[in-house]
Amino acid sequence: MTNVPFHGVIAYPITPFDTAGKVDLGLFKSLVERLVVNGSHGIAPLGSTGVLPYLTDEEKESLTEATIQQVGGRVPVLVGVSNLTTERTVYHAKFAEKAGATAVMIIPMSYWRLTDDEIVAHYDTVAQSLSIPIMAYNNPATGGVDMSPALLKRLLRIPNVTMIKESTGDVQRMHYLRRHLGEEVAFFNGSNPLALSALAAGARGWCTAAPNLIPKLNLQLFDSFQQGQWTQAQQAFYQQFDLLQFIVQKGLPRAIQAGLELQGVSGGELRAPLAKLTIEEKAQLNAILATCF
Repeated sequence: MTNVPFHGVIAYPITPFDTAGKVDLGLFKSLVERLVVNGSHGIAPLGSTGVLPYLTDEEKESLTEATIQQVGGRVPVLVGVSNLTTERTVYHAKFAEKAGATAVMIIPMSYWRLTDDEIVAHYDTVAQSLSIPIMAYNNPATGGVDMSPALLKRLLRIPNVTMIKESTGDVQRMHYLRRHLGEEVAFFNGSNPLALSALAAGARGWCTAAPNLIPKLNLQLFDSFQQGQWTQAQQAFYQQFDLLQFIVQKGLPRAIQAGLELQGVSGGELRAPLAKLTIEEKAQLNAILATCF
């Protein structure tokens, strides 16, 4: 598997809004900078954490450009370009490539249930319009489509679909990919509570919003595993496990925004219909964060 520019901890920034409901680009850039200087191996704007479906085309473009400008080539950038239609996915993918993205990530989104052939045609059409690699993103909880291992295998036959992000929460999927596609298959974990298991199954990295809150612990887990320090990796994982569960259960944008505020960092506002965590939920989060340091 060639043309895989990512490894390690790939961090998702949230998309902050101001009190008028507009994207706060200045704050967004500062949050991206925190992720870079705290050691993230890659930055991935416009994913689930970045509330991609809630943004206008103009907002997506401005956030793409802001990320690439702020990162300044220090780490690779993976831009989410998913859309309901193939035509708009192609549009956003081409925009991201022109802006300087390292790669793009695509999840099949549809009101109607898509067939496997329709999904393959969707990715193939986008791929033919690009020269940069594509990460196929499987997350039925947000996209409404569960791509089977057999379908993912078909997608990897498309020349520049070179990476898979697996977020079903089923570690057996990862073992299948490793077993049937070979040790060189480039798959990445997108399920936070499976971080350690996914690395053991052969994941190249971990796509996560957690570095917004606990970057040192996230990197400690990855580095310890890479160095063969299994006991240290387990300790780092279990120290952050409750937080990883919490941010998934409460919703990544809500939980990360609240966690940043608890750490004295502005996370901006959320875009309706998303609402901030309750006082009780914030107190629970604060108690969990205390165990991570």
